[in-house]
Parts: sequence; C-alpha cells; structure tokens
Amino acid sequence: MSNAWARPRASLFVVLTLLLAALSVPSFGARPAAAATCDTGTNLALNKAVSASSSEGAGTPATAAVDGNTGTRWSSQFSDPQWLQVDLGSSQSICQVTLNWETASGKAFQIQTSNDASTWTTIYSTTAGPGGTQTLSVTGTGRYIRMYGTARNTGYGYSLWEFGVYGGTNGGGGGTPPPPTGGSLGSNVIVFSPSMSQASIQSTLNSISDQQVPSEFGTGRYELLFQPGTYGSAANPLIFTVGFYEAVAGLGQNPNAVVINGTVDSYNQCSGGTCNATTNFWRSLSNLSINVTGMSGCQAGDDFWAVSQAAPMRRVHINGNVSLMDYCVGGPGYASGGFIADSQFTGGTVTNGSQQQYITRDSALDGWSNGVWNQVFCGDPGAPAQSFASNSGLSGGPAPYTTLGTCPVTREAPYLYQDSGGNYNVFVPSLATNSNGPTWTNGQTPGKSLSLNTFFVVQPSATVDQINAALNAGDNLLFTPGVYHVPSTITVTHPDTQIVGLGFATLIPTNGNTTLSVADVSGVTLTGLLFDAGPTTSPSLLQVGTAGSATRHDSDPVSLDDVFFRVGGATAGSVTTPLVDNSNDSLLDDVWIWRADHGAGAGTWTGDQSPTGLIVNGSNVTAYGLAVEHFQQNEVDWNGQSGTVVFFQNENPYEVPNQASWMASASQKGYPALYIPNSVTSFQGYGMGSYSYFNQGVDIHNSMAFQVPQNSGVKLHDVLSVFLNGSGGIDSVVNGTGKAVSSAFGGPSDVVSYP
Repeated sequence: MSNAWARPRASLFVVLTLLLAALSVPSFGARPAAAATCDTGTNLALNKAVSASSSEGAGTPATAAVDGNTGTRWSSQFSDPQWLQVDLGSSQSICQVTLNWETASGKAFQIQTSNDASTWTTIYSTTAGPGGTQTLSVTGTGRYIRMYGTARNTGYGYSLWEFGVYGGTNGGGGGTPPPPTGGSLGSNVIVFSPSMSQASIQSTLNSISDQQVPSEFGTGRYELLFQPGTYGSAANPLIFTVGFYEAVAGLGQNPNAVVINGTVDSYNQCSGGTCNATTNFWRSLSNLSINVTGMSGCQAGDDFWAVSQAAPMRRVHINGNVSLMDYCVGGPGYASGGFIADSQFTGGTVTNGSQQQYITRDSALDGWSNGVWNQVFCGDPGAPAQSFASNSGLSGGPAPYTTLGTCPVTREAPYLYQDSGGNYNVFVPSLATNSNGPTWTNGQTPGKSLSLNTFFVVQPSATVDQINAALNAGDNLLFTPGVYHVPSTITVTHPDTQIVGLGFATLIPTNGNTTLSVADVSGVTLTGLLFDAGPTTSPSLLQVGTAGSATRHDSDPVSLDDVFFRVGGATAGSVTTPLVDNSNDSLLDDVWIWRADHGAGAGTWTGDQSPTGLIVNGSNVTAYGLAVEHFQQNEVDWNGQSGTVVFFQNENPYEVPNQASWMASASQKGYPALYIPNSVTSFQGYGMGSYSYFNQGVDIHNSMAFQVPQNSGVKLHDVLSVFLNGSGGIDSVVNGTGKAVSSAFGGPSDVVSYP
C-alpha cells in the first residue's frame, strides 16, 4: 500500500563528531593481492567452433570471424537482432575482447558469456558503438561468448573481419588481480561497546534515527552493531527508533550475548492526518536480546515493531510484550506484512493487532493475540492451532491461522559476530530438515565460522573488475553499507561463496546488464542485499543457476535470505524479471519483489516497466515469506516441479488504465499473482493471499488470483483474495473457485483447500 511522505532530513553533524571522537571500526589482516596479467597474445577464439544467427551469404560464414585472416569476414542478414557465438571449449576467464568491424558495424550490442549457451551474462553493453576496431576491457567467465547486436550503424547487417577473445593468466578475473581480503568495514558501520557512555550511544542512535526515519528513498545506509554486553538498565533504559536502511544487530555468537534493557522500536508514519506502518520497509533487527522496559503512557510495557515488508526480525530474544502494530502514534494504524525467524519470546505476548498478514518461522512463542487475513506459523512452539476456515477474517469467523508443525527444509541467514579475541567472523548456519524452534536456545547454532579474511570487504568505490577478481580467486564478499552502481555483471562461479550485505547495501545496474549472476553451483548464500532496477532495461537483476539444469543441490542448496528487489521508488527503472531462479533445491527466505506503487517512476502504467517479478525454473525450490507485488503480467511464473511456498503476499498493479491493456488472453481478464503451467505436476502452497486496488476509476477485473493445473499433485492450502479499495476486483481465488471480491464484498474470500 502507498502512504509515501517526506520531511526535511536532520543533519548528521552530531553523529559524525561523535563517531570521530568515540567510535571506531577495526581493520583486519588481509591476504595480499596476487599479481596478474591479461594475456593479449593468445586469441582464445581462434579457429574455435563458431555459429551465428544468420549469414548474408555463402561467402561470409561465421567461421571467417575467427580464422585469423583479416581479409575474410562474417556478415549477417540485414535485420535485428543478430549474434555471433564462439565455443571456447572450456570455461575461461576473459579479460579482453576485440571487434574488428567492417563498415557494417554494431551500434547497440552486448558481449555476453555463458556456461551452457542458454543462460547468458552480459559483461559489456553499449548503445553507441563507433565501429572500426574496438578493444574492450571486460571481466567475465564462461565457455561460450557472443556478440549480441540489437541495432546497426548502417542499413546492412553486422559484419566482423575478426572477433578476438583474450584471457587472464592468474585465474583471478582477467587482467585485474584479486584485491586484498579483510579490512575496514567502513564509516557507516557503527560499533557500540558496553564501555561507552550511554549518553553517547543514545545521542548517536537518535541522530541516525532522525535522519533515517523520514528517508524512505534516501541514500543513507547504516549497520549498527552492539558488542557483547549489557546496554541500559531498568532505571536508565536504552530506547531508540529504527528508520529506513538501518540494520541493528548484536555481535555475540548467540542473541543472549547482547542485552538491551529498554526498547528498539519502529512506529507509524503520519501524512495528512493518517498514521500507518504500511511503508515501514527496509530495516532489520537481529542477534540480540531485549528486556522490555521504560517508556510511559500509551507506549509503556511494549516493544513496538510496526513494520511491513523487508523488515525482518531474526535471532532475537524479546523478554516482555512486543507489538507488531503501533496503536499509540495517531491511534491504531495498519501494518502490512512482516517476517520473524529463529527467535524466542518470553515474559509477555506478541500483539499482532492490525498486521494484515505475517509469517513466523522456527520461533518459540508465549502468546499471539489475533489474526486479520493471513497469519502463517511454521515450526513455532507455542503457535496458535490451525484454524483457517472458509469464513476466516469475516465477522464471527475463526482466526486465519495456517500452522505447520515443522518447516520442510531451512537454513538460517549468515551473520557477522566477534570471537573472544575481538576478531570479526561470519557464521554460516547448517542446513536443517523438519525444523522446529530456534537454533540457539539449546546450544550453539550448528554451522561453521569464516574469518573476515576470507571476504573481500567491498566498499562503494570498488569496481566490478575487482569484485569479479575476488570471486574468481575463491573469496567471499561482504558489501559495506552504501549504494553501488554496477555497469557489468557480478559473476559467482565458485560453490559455497558467501555474499553478505550490511546496512541494506543496494546494487543498481547502469548498463542494461544483469546485476549479479550465480552459476549452477551449490551452497552460495546471498544475505541482506537490495537490488534496484536501473535506467536501461535489464533482463534480470539476479539470476541463480542455469536454466534446464538437472543438477541437484539438495545437500547444499543456494539460499537467498532477506534479499529484496525494487523496480522504481528510489529511482525510475525497468527490468524484464527481477529474480530468475533456475537452481534446483534453492531456498528463498524472506524475499520481497516490488514494482513501486509510489516514488520515482511510479503511478503510471508506462512507468517502471516490468512484466513479471519472479520466475522459478528450478525443481524442489522452497520459499518462506515470499511477497511479489504490482507487476504487469503474471507476477510469479513457477515452472519448477515439487516447489513449496509457505506464505505468499501479493497486490495486483494499481494503475491499470483499462481492461484491454491487462488481458492474459482474449477471454481471461488480468493476470494471476501466481501462475503454474500445466507441465507442473507437483506443488504445495500454504497461506497465500492476493489483493486488488485498481485506482484509475475504471472497472478493472482479474479473473483469478491464482492459476494452477487441476491435478491432485498441485495443492493450495488456505488461499484468499481481498478487495482493498478502488474499482473492479478479483473474480475468483483460484481457477474460478472462490467468491469474487469487489466494492460489494471486500472479503477476504477464503479457499481452504484446492483442489
């Protein structure tokens, strides 16, 4: 829902002064950089197997572009697009490409690499190719490489005398040496110690909060870390508010190593007399304990965590009452979705209040107040009993609780901590099956520790060449808080690579490229990253695995934890599909994919173009806390077999101008929130909702919220639709089943089981 507002930012002068005087972020020993060269004397493409989209004639075959003879050439037919593709014979690290054009040259083209000649990663892109001889410095890996042309400088085709490909000799990212590992976490990682004065800690926290609470689409990013110890007391509690792009975490190995006596809060935001938490996004709380104390009046006795999407609470122990809504600032206000995992609640209860939908996973509860439309519990001791019914959410109906005793397969998010010597490490939890309850309440979380010296600590000034060189050398990545502009694809090819973002590190493609691509390998983890669409349309923002791969990764899957995507909002942008998941057995744990309904580029049907939010091609993919909203066609295409989704949230696009612009077929109005083709024979979905708010004053309808094959292997449990406001509505919940929702009946329209 949209409730955007803004007010002038507060200055951070006080914060900076305090940080210089009292706070420091240690640096750590680093692996020295390796020497490297780009071997421009060996053309890897020479006389290799080559193919092309077309040839102008028999005298200009594709082979002429890799024969080493500048008197012969390949020339395509006179149309777009066209491509020339070389099989290098094995995966190569590529540092340079040369294009010796004939007069008929490419104006707009990409250089792309692939491991299977099916899924391509862009390593160079231009819309202003000058022709002549071009020498391109690139960073990439792959067995296959191609020139993919989309616009020509002449009326003829694409014509190359020679296509040269050159590789690095150090195995570490072409001609760029691997950068040193370890190092400073940067100025926007703020570390607090129990030895610091509480007044100094409070002042710093308040100054950052004053800046970040109103800064929904600002560029400030902060990781706020508490070293092991106790902060505040019953007599003098530590109380602070968390704003946008603030990640608050403890640095102990377990949550009880950091104790805050006080509250850590997120409150309603008010605009035009209306106060809600429906845009309280992009903030987090993890790996610490809170003894709830302090405050007065309406706010006494509760820790308020009134948030919506992309605001996870992980590995926390809250001793006392916690409210997931704010009933004090402007009165009770709406909140719209949240995520809790691997946590413990004692000495009080959780007040759900106005939270319209929520998922709680593997957490120990001591009470839960109520539900609104869709409250899902998975592996939670103390959770309410299963009660979802055909009249849940309606007057007199039971609570809309979907309760699973265990979660089928999980792996908790990696996290930063300090060991007894004060050294930074990243802890990577182990895979679990049939999980129930927190991982840390009966001993240390199972898993492994990785020294920070195994990570390239990425600053916003780092280049993609440096990042890829580190990855090719086998290093992990830790992105420090900031906004990163990414002109070519970051390519992950090593199994078990850990990629950790601090302070909602934000990656934006600038050249129409895929931002980050993960090869078909096991064990890669991405945690705490925000992907924005860029100004030139990208095919994807994140691509995982290889389409069509039969390789199983069930013993060591790829996992995405607290990874979020935006098309518009902070910056106008466009992308075909933000997330493409081809990796079998992968885990999606708290993923929000959002085409903006407010902010930059939003509000019109032609702004922030993006047809589909998520495509899942991998088999046995499991998702917890999946939200995909406002995309212009099928919002999710789930093509993989044996998938599982535990909690799904969707809103249809708001600004559809007319029904003719939004038709899945001549007879099907609108597009489903989740589409599963007939080729899929097995799927399980639990607690899934889709809502409408068509705000153009036009009678827009969606034939069905969910469209799935009608067979016994594809099962949906506890699914619903809701009419939020506006015009039109959703005509059925799934495949024509379930009552329509509109201004006449707002819903929820509940379907307990399908088929």
